[in-house]
Amino acid sequence: MTDIAAIEAAATRLTGHIRRTPLLSSPFLDALAGRRVLVKAECLQHTGSFKARGGWSAVSALPAADRARGVIAFSSGNHAQGVAAAARAFGCPAVIVMPADAPKLKIDNTRALGAEVVLYDRAGGENREDIGAALAEARGLTLIRPYDEPLVIAGQGTCGLELAEQAAEAGVAQADVLVCCGGGGLSAGVALALESRAPGLRVRPVEPAGFDDVARSLAAGERLSNTAPSGSICDAIVTPSPGEITFPILRRLCGPGLVVTDDEALRAMAAAFARLKIVLEPGGAVSLAAALFRPDEIAGDTVICVASGGNADGATFAGALTRFGTGD
Repeated sequence: MTDIAAIEAAATRLTGHIRRTPLLSSPFLDALAGRRVLVKAECLQHTGSFKARGGWSAVSALPAADRARGVIAFSSGNHAQGVAAAARAFGCPAVIVMPADAPKLKIDNTRALGAEVVLYDRAGGENREDIGAALAEARGLTLIRPYDEPLVIAGQGTCGLELAEQAAEAGVAQADVLVCCGGGGLSAGVALALESRAPGLRVRPVEPAGFDDVARSLAAGERLSNTAPSGSICDAIVTPSPGEITFPILRRLCGPGLVVTDDEALRAMAAAFARLKIVLEPGGAVSLAAALFRPDEIAGDTVICVASGGNADGATFAGALTRFGTGD
């Protein structure tokens, strides 16, 4: 089980190994959204995303004998880098199963962090969980799942602990907290942390159109799946369905999900660069996109966005700036 005690324990293990990312703002974004917008810049985290939190939380909690045998993870790129970085720090072998159509930057970065990368055909229907489970059994590796893993959820929850403190410092006690959402590890961890530390802040998952399994599942009250394995530029948050562990947490603590288009994600990337001077990848920009371009679906005079990742492919990033300028 993941609870506030597990998140606090993860925070202790992470001390000195992750960044306390800033809470940013811009009057230009406030004007565009029609309310105060605060952005938790997890794109500035080690490895370029919040996944460094969960990776370190999980690897650091393993018994030494298990670490010596090695770890395995499956990921489109950000969890891959988070686990690979933690494994390297502990001198632990790491195998990462990644889709062949993942951004080349993420594949290259994962290899540069010392991990062995095993590619699979996501579009052709190969199952990453089956591949990961088979490799784990054959090599005696410990599988660290990207979101359906209590230690990973606890690590992501440390973002929520920071956010609770930063919101209080900013004088915000009531607000929707928009979180980029794939399988729900970050959303669940942040929601658990806020339940304990800032109950006036409500998490709302944000997903790309066509891959809104969490939003649909929350509305239906049961786990639903996406019909396609890929097809959005928001590769970091394209998952088959909400996690078995994460969904009950999301159903209990989160508000309705929000959905944005790929173009809105790109426009938010441009706005973040122009107004906050930060780089976001499409999947890390959907929370800001919802704040800026779905104002009628949000209540209150302040909205908080967790900008979850900044591992943007150069061509995609340049295209966003060329097409959308300042994003206004």
